[in-house]
Amino acid sequence: MTEERYETLSQLGGGSEIAASPEDAVLETVPNGQADCDFVARFTCPEFTSICPVTGQPDFGHLVIDIIPDQLLVESKSLKLFLYSFRNHGAFHEDTTVMVAKRIVEATKPRWLRIGGYWYPRGGIPIDVFWQTGAPPEGAWIPEQGVAPYRGRG
Repeated sequence: MTEERYETLSQLGGGSEIAASPEDAVLETVPNGQADCDFVARFTCPEFTSICPVTGQPDFGHLVIDIIPDQLLVESKSLKLFLYSFRNHGAFHEDTTVMVAKRIVEATKPRWLRIGGYWYPRGGIPIDVFWQTGAPPEGAWIPEQGVAPYRGRG
């Protein structure tokens, strides 16, 4: 039997379509059962894709999202569908990375969030983009993101 606190979820446990755009995608949340303590939840998307807003060529990135939640957790299937919705979205790496983070912040109102967007080269230049909401809570253990800088074939 499904718990009452999960009844608002519309995507988990069934078929779901990918939204046509990130603006149309729905980020769902669930109550944080451990809201009395600080912990880091990490979401990694090593095959993130979007498109260049000028050329329409595909862009590939590796996103690492670290969250110290407050009262709400982002539901992971809705996060996956939200990230998939960027496949046909045209924006530069910087805009895309920060847009992902801000949407999660808007939906969950976490105590802290940081994102690392590690983009693969286009035109010979890899672009790494980092953003966070502010200083993490004192005493919180924040692991390194662990993504090596781009080295090419070296």
